[in-house]
Amino acid sequence: VTESLAGRLGIIELLGLSLREIAGVKFNEPFIPTDEYFTARRKDIKEISYKDIWNIIYKGSMPQMYTESDVDWTFFYGSYVKTYVERDVRYLTQIGDESKFIKFMTVIAASTGQLLNLASVARDVNISPPTAERWLSILQTSRIVYLLQPYHNNLTKRAIKTPKVYFLDTGLAAYLTKWNTPEVLQNGAMAGAFFETFVIAEIIKSYLNKGKDISLFFYRDKDMNEIDLLILENGTLYPIEIKKHADPSKKDITSFRVLDNIPNIKRGKGGVVCMYDNLITLSNEDMVIPVKYL
Repeated sequence: VTESLAGRLGIIELLGLSLREIAGVKFNEPFIPTDEYFTARRKDIKEISYKDIWNIIYKGSMPQMYTESDVDWTFFYGSYVKTYVERDVRYLTQIGDESKFIKFMTVIAASTGQLLNLASVARDVNISPPTAERWLSILQTSRIVYLLQPYHNNLTKRAIKTPKVYFLDTGLAAYLTKWNTPEVLQNGAMAGAFFETFVIAEIIKSYLNKGKDISLFFYRDKDMNEIDLLILENGTLYPIEIKKHADPSKKDITSFRVLDNIPNIKRGKGGVVCMYDNLITLSNEDMVIPVKYL
């Protein structure tokens, strides 16, 4: 007897461990900077230091990093890349030169948090643009990278329409780009990009772990206005800026004003996600959001 599962089957897509899971937080609602979210989130907050955050960014989100005490970081990620290329990627497609595919991954990792310039990546790796597109699709399908799409419509003609690329595991990105310790990473040239990548990945996980659809964007226009993240919920855009420092100011949110000029869209509460210790008001509509509140 064949019995249909229609109407009774739910699929939840999972990534690596979230900051909530690592910290032992049971709160499981998608991140959105509303009063209701912060009121609920405040009831289950675990303190986490600046040093601990960077240790987590460096270690990444693979469960073995937190369940096994004697894991060698370099050996683990080296083995992970080898297994991923030799088994998972081969299952999806024939890539030919495995070393070039790993170089492709490395160049993309070095671009995390930036606008995606696939033509430049193809030149760096010495592959054709169609091959670069196919390989990027593999990284997306296997949830190695996420493309954050730009927010634009017919009324935002000056908005840039190129997506940004993010590695979904900062530990893997750190391994590929050869950052050898958390301390070197947090003080290095890519620290801002890695912190932004970490925050974006955590927000994505908060939606996936709840089985919710993701409606995330960023905004950048030809006038140099930029908003790191826009969360679209019920016709409302919630703007988020991401800063690795612990001293946010109103200048960090000056680009939020562009949302006032987009018709038929309501501007919701926003804020700056950063390393400040406390959730505080930054303006009438915006908050300073400690990373532990994600």
